[in-house]
Amino acid sequence: TKISEREYTMDELLLEAQLREEIGKNKSKALRHKGLIPAVVYSDGKESLAIKVWRSDLIKLIHQHQIENAIITLKVKDDKKKSGRPCMIKEMQHDPVKGDILHIDLHEISLTKALKVNVPVTTKGEAVGVKSDGGSLEHILWEIEVECLPTDIPKSIEVDISHLKIGDAIHIKDIQFPPKLKVLHEPDVIVLSVAEPMKEEAAAPAEGEAPAEPEVIREKKPEAEEGKEAEGKEKESKEKK
Repeated sequence: TKISEREYTMDELLLEAQLREEIGKNKSKALRHKGLIPAVVYSDGKESLAIKVWRSDLIKLIHQHQIENAIITLKVKDDKKKSGRPCMIKEMQHDPVKGDILHIDLHEISLTKALKVNVPVTTKGEAVGVKSDGGSLEHILWEIEVECLPTDIPKSIEVDISHLKIGDAIHIKDIQFPPKLKVLHEPDVIVLSVAEPMKEEAAAPAEGEAPAEPEVIREKKPEAEEGKEAEGKEKESKEKK
């Protein structure tokens, strides 16, 4: 299975920010009321940088682009780095009730240093074992961990499953990855497979309910035999008297 080269087009996105002096829960709440979101930029071996971004800018970025594993060029006003800081979103905190973005953590990266990232797996086509034979597609591995330069991170790994029959599987070794990607899974790890159709089982008795016993059907005796049997019982009764 070969991955389309278009899946490896990496977007470089721009996000403007300001240095943040407002530190603390109450001040962060006041910032959010003004339409700003507090954020922190972390960098290996360097001090973290407190910033704030406009909520509208961040929402626009999220809606227009796939930001997972994307390189964001962060341009901070009055920053020493005039060219901007290449960053990736590390964590985004949301309000548990309203779902609003409360805070974001960004990780400043080096464009010349390899990273370990998880890339989502997507499928192409419909497995013949599902379409024709009623099998079910088992998505065993939803993400594949790879190591590569930030500019080589794929948006997704698309796998063609149309040829899969019942009992077939696609392993890591079956996927043809670009040479710039180092896959961090064992070759025999299963990514996708097609299982047999589910068999319907007889319904079990409800809890505390005894299984129904089969009804015993007694064969009816012929009328002539019934008459002789009744006559014999009557004669036996008279003799006893």
